Amino acid sequence: MDAASLPSLVAFLGLNFLAALTGALFRPGSWYAGLAKPSWRPPDSLFGPVWAVLYVSIAVAGWLVWQRTGFGTAILVYLVSLVFNAGWSVIFFGLRRIDWGLAWMIGLWLSILATILVFAPVSTTAALLLLPYLAWVSFAAALNFAIWRLNRSPSFAAG
Repeated sequence: MDAASLPSLVAFLGLNFLAALTGALFRPGSWYAGLAKPSWRPPDSLFGPVWAVLYVSIAVAGWLVWQRTGFGTAILVYLVSLVFNAGWSVIFFGLRRIDWGLAWMIGLWLSILATILVFAPVSTTAALLLLPYLAWVSFAAALNFAIWRLNRSPSFAAG
């Protein structure tokens, strides 16, 4: 990497930091602690480190494609995916809508898949960097679904 490409890498890291910020602003809290959760849910302490690694890989993937194409369809799809990423914490933890969170998670999963598909012809490395992200969001969607099933009631926003 040359010095001229450093600002764009920092920009991509910054974009991912902004997406991650919603997870810091809309924390699980007592509402989430009171929900029934499946026995296979990992400890809460695992989520932060996993997401930190994923956000760096997401940023690097976007940056690699940016280096080759600049702003275009691939980066636009990438940005849509970041919006879906940022929105989930707002919906699930902020609005306390498990059902809407699940629906949003499906959109997030599809946007990650779309990003991988548009990145692959440009940079195989960038596409591969997003596979752990897709896998983790697949797991998170299964967890969201399980929490929804365990906590179904007339009002998902109760608590």
